Amino acid sequence: MCTHTPMRAGKAGLLLTSILTAGAYAPQLSAEDAADSLQEIVVTAQKREQTLADVPFSLDVLSGDELNNIRAAGEDILFLAGRSPSLYAEASSGRTFPRFYIRGLGNTDFDLNASQPVSLVYDDVVLENPILKGFPVFDLDRVEVLRGPQGTLFGRNTPAGTIKFESAKPTEELEGYGRVSYGRFNQVDAEGAISGPLAGKELTGRLSVLFQRRDDFVDNTFFPTGGEEGFENFSEFAGRAQLLYKPNPNFSSLLNIHGRNLDGGSRLFRANVIEPGVGGLVDDFSLRETAQDAIQNLDVFNIGASLKSEWTLDAGTFTSILAYEKVEIEARGDVDGGFGAAFAPPSGPGFIPFAAESADNITGHDQFTSELRWTSTIGDQLTYTVGSFLFFEDLQIENESFDTLAGGTLNGLALQDQETNAWALFGSVEYRLTDQWTLTGGLRLSDESRDFEAERLIGPFGAPPLGPITEDLDDTVLTGDFAVNYAVNDDLNLFARYARGFRAPNAQGRIVFGDAVTVADTETIDSIEAGFKSRFLDGRGELNITGFYFSTDDQQLTAVGGAGNFNQLLNADEVVGYGFEVDARFAPTRNLELTGGFSFNDTEIRDDDLEVSICGAPCTVLDPINPDTGNALIDGNPLPNAPRFIANFAAEYTVPLDNDAGEIFVFTDWFYRSQVNFFLSESVEFQDGSLIEGGARIGYRPAGGAYELSVFARNILDNRSIEGAIDFNNFSAFVNEPFRWGVEVSARF
Repeated sequence: MCTHTPMRAGKAGLLLTSILTAGAYAPQLSAEDAADSLQEIVVTAQKREQTLADVPFSLDVLSGDELNNIRAAGEDILFLAGRSPSLYAEASSGRTFPRFYIRGLGNTDFDLNASQPVSLVYDDVVLENPILKGFPVFDLDRVEVLRGPQGTLFGRNTPAGTIKFESAKPTEELEGYGRVSYGRFNQVDAEGAISGPLAGKELTGRLSVLFQRRDDFVDNTFFPTGGEEGFENFSEFAGRAQLLYKPNPNFSSLLNIHGRNLDGGSRLFRANVIEPGVGGLVDDFSLRETAQDAIQNLDVFNIGASLKSEWTLDAGTFTSILAYEKVEIEARGDVDGGFGAAFAPPSGPGFIPFAAESADNITGHDQFTSELRWTSTIGDQLTYTVGSFLFFEDLQIENESFDTLAGGTLNGLALQDQETNAWALFGSVEYRLTDQWTLTGGLRLSDESRDFEAERLIGPFGAPPLGPITEDLDDTVLTGDFAVNYAVNDDLNLFARYARGFRAPNAQGRIVFGDAVTVADTETIDSIEAGFKSRFLDGRGELNITGFYFSTDDQQLTAVGGAGNFNQLLNADEVVGYGFEVDARFAPTRNLELTGGFSFNDTEIRDDDLEVSICGAPCTVLDPINPDTGNALIDGNPLPNAPRFIANFAAEYTVPLDNDAGEIFVFTDWFYRSQVNFFLSESVEFQDGSLIEGGARIGYRPAGGAYELSVFARNILDNRSIEGAIDFNNFSAFVNEPFRWGVEVSARF
């Protein structure tokens, strides 16, 4: 663990310098070694096909071998953390409920109705509930990371940006693939798909499946006295079936049915593994052992379907997307991360002031969405899109507390019921003023209403029942964007963009321990960015750089933990941020391709009167303390989980074998993030220093690439990092994935 900022900046700067200067040596290559041009990337970031260079805002794409390699070893969706500039992710709920951050903007809220400012869109369908956002990643064509507010075409809850997942689609020719790997901790990762015609070319289909499992590898030294035998095991199955009906070139209808079933994989909290007064992991930290007395389980079931239909007419294209999602979860864990309590020995590890065991369940959930849009081109200059969007969600949550010392009996129960209705009308226009100048602009009118109710049926520690407490929230917001793109030549585009986004009002009613339902008002963000997108050396290199500045009004924040195990929603007067992003690709030879990125993000909370409860554990607070309340004043603090620096690098090198015997390939990827704070207040203990993680793969594929044999490793330096913490009870934390290795075989037909 490193806390010396100049060193962290130096490492990140070295990576950026190496990427940018690599092109300086390319002219020395011989003509025989010269690579072909990089394949142009096509995206749908503006809900129509465009090349990446033509999209007038900061955008990154992960696809192909890079995407497959960084997902090795059974990675869940958190593999995206740090793999794109300005993108970070973490989770306190294990293999579900990912919390994404773009340009430092995110939400640390761990309740099951948390509203996040990074939207996830999977095959054109927005996934709103945070458990839906943990859907496994498999059989993908690409991942698009849209940075900055997306208030026109995507709308609600996108002030930080949007991550778009595009699945591989049915094909007219029979094809498929399968891969299976086996690795450390008896981990199995299997994935496959088959695609092709079902009734000629009019009806095609694609079936994709994923199976992942791992044994527990953390022994519970308290077992069999109590608790679970071991931790960090999981078993997951997911599938997707697609039917594409295309009777003629002017009409298509794609049915997508998907689901997942996850058993295990909950987050392991470890008591007192943070060094008091110093920070970082204690010297005697043991990855393979813990001691806990409570029950831990995680079960997730999710099923969904969507129908996307498109009619192409002489005047334009009409698109209809109807979708339904349903998810259930049961999650229970040992929140204090240890056994016993100081007043009921034996207890440990370290000082456990009281036992804490809780569960959060979604007992009912339905999400319906509908989007209609019309896209048309007039002449060679004007392209426009107009549309409407409808959203409905019905959500029931159960929050429970258990008396671990009494054998895990239920001693606290609260219910939350939330119904959300939203609609929007939007329009976007692109006008080619000249061959070089292109103007883009759009507006979106959004309306949202939310009926919220919370009730405590059983109160722990003798607290009486409470409620029902109701909140009726609603707002109507106008957002949009305006951008200009200037094509200097075929290889260089300059762009500038203004965008406004918003996050809808939200209520938090986790009242098992607290007595108040808190509300966050609508948050709005204004953002400006400018940059360029370029190709060089006859298309063998790409370099895109964007600088940005944003300011939010009534920024929604979540005060997590502190003196009690509950969340509190806050609005900060303002949060400002600025920085830049660099995305690069370079193919100096036919056999070598390099990709890399770098970002700098600076965020600051500006609110003279905003304060939060300090940690319940006796941490070393760095903020000024309000003498009247004992709370920490957080004006001037950065946002939580907002690293100033993120860098990523990947390289793939192939070695052709003689006599057309195939090739050996070597792939490596690395990412770096600088220090992060876990909470709104700053303390010595509840932060983590810089982290560097890398992976590698080496393998063989024959001529034609019908199959591959490879070995791989993840976190090859076995770096240990604190990813998050719980501050209300003791110095408990959860850590990153350890070093893993495996062997893999895959085949295509």
